[in-house]
Amino acid sequence: MRIRSLRAGAAGLAAAVLALVAGVVPARAAPVPVSADGADLMSVSLVDGTLSLRIRDATQIAQGVPGHDPADVVLGPEGGVAGRVPADSRFSFLGTPGQPVWLLATSGTAFPSFDTTGVNRGAVRGDRITASLRAADGPGRFTAYRLSGLGAVTPLFGTDIAGHVELPTATRTPAVLWAFDAVGDYTVTLAASAILPSGREVSTEATYRVTVPPITPGPPVAPPSVVGPADGAKALPQPMAEPPAARRGNPPALKAPAQAQPPKVAAATTGTRKVISDGHVDMGPQLTGDTWTIRLKDDTVSPAVWRELSDVVLHVKDKAKTTVPAGADFLGREGDTVWLLPQAQQSGIVWPGWNTQHESVVGAVRGNVLWTLRGVDGPGRFVLFLTGSFGSADVLFDSAESLPQRLSIPPNTHAHGNWGFSKPGLYRLEVQMSGTTNAGKAVTDTRTLTIAIGDSTDPDSGFGGGGSGDGSGNGSGNGNGGLPRTGESWVVPASFGGALLVAVGVLLVYLARRRRPTGPGHVQENGA
Repeated sequence: MRIRSLRAGAAGLAAAVLALVAGVVPARAAPVPVSADGADLMSVSLVDGTLSLRIRDATQIAQGVPGHDPADVVLGPEGGVAGRVPADSRFSFLGTPGQPVWLLATSGTAFPSFDTTGVNRGAVRGDRITASLRAADGPGRFTAYRLSGLGAVTPLFGTDIAGHVELPTATRTPAVLWAFDAVGDYTVTLAASAILPSGREVSTEATYRVTVPPITPGPPVAPPSVVGPADGAKALPQPMAEPPAARRGNPPALKAPAQAQPPKVAAATTGTRKVISDGHVDMGPQLTGDTWTIRLKDDTVSPAVWRELSDVVLHVKDKAKTTVPAGADFLGREGDTVWLLPQAQQSGIVWPGWNTQHESVVGAVRGNVLWTLRGVDGPGRFVLFLTGSFGSADVLFDSAESLPQRLSIPPNTHAHGNWGFSKPGLYRLEVQMSGTTNAGKAVTDTRTLTIAIGDSTDPDSGFGGGGSGDGSGNGSGNGNGGLPRTGESWVVPASFGGALLVAVGVLLVYLARRRRPTGPGHVQENGA
């Protein structure tokens, strides 16, 4: 029996050797298609002194799991966007103006990132990971660049761009776009390295496969009016061209991202007031029976919780201050100061977004959710806009225009935009979200989102104005009531009330004097 087993083993080994000699290798599993929408294309981790590179799609990021081995993944041809190099010197590294390019980025819902959250602070010297391009092979050029800040475009590395990028540890570096200028299959080999506290260098590399479809962009577009950080951008109706500076008329629609339902989070909390000045939050609806309620998902705690809007004030610190660049007249005049919460997350400032990802909404709502901005009360102008792959702006809400204004959002959508405020102080945004259940029942809720702008603004003074609707889910929220007034706006009603009291007092004095005898021969009214 033992001899027969050994003979069988030898025969199997011989067959394997012959197969290798003949060039026959075991079939590898088909590559997994992964969308770049909101993905960490380069996710670096350090475990037991060993670096590794992975790809995390949007669902894996939400679940906090390591992600895919790049060798098992193919990126593209879906999920990208075709365009033309803008006639703008900031984008000259991509080629000549008008040249077609294809971006491994979303057509609008979320831009990819580089991720080092798998490397704790203090784990490597300088808290820095060095990322570099080892090789790029394909029918055309590969270029990686980043949108960051209002007006900043930074080439990172590429076929014609040598160099490396220093990434801070424990951080996601958003809005990193990969550009290709010819159709076909590419391999891109990236490397990551760092120095351990002991002085030992550690490194790793991985090869990515990208399939670029035929590049068929729309007509050339004008130079972008504004560039901002990008993560979670809107899916444009015509992704082949840049969006206009603003939309009017029918509410624009966001494209639902291709991802699974997010993990469950804790139930909503009530009565615990919280000021949030840093980290990720999302506003979105929940459906409990027939009760439809707008709440705020707080990801600054773990596990995440949904909070009542009346229990939350978002505090925008002066770290968010910037100046309006030329051409961004929808934000103000060139050189004006604005407080800008960017589309991409930045450390030290709050990062608000919106989502329709609560499990009760994803499985129970027919069609899109309609987000309406009904009113804005504050000392200055409020603008919410999205940034495209080549930097141009698409204005969603603008308090300088007539209200209400509307945005259509599909279920299972998670998006972020640029939130701009022109002056410090308290702002109250009257927001309404409406939908239709699978049973055909119309549901709606109206609430007030309070935002304190500037270090000099006391965020605690903003509590108490979070709900103008009753959350019944059947349209009984008042929705037509005025917003709570902020700043010095109480002076007008108080002054009016004071004037009314004075007028009543004068009238009473006058009537008393008419009734009082003033001397001999005086005859009172009414025959008295």
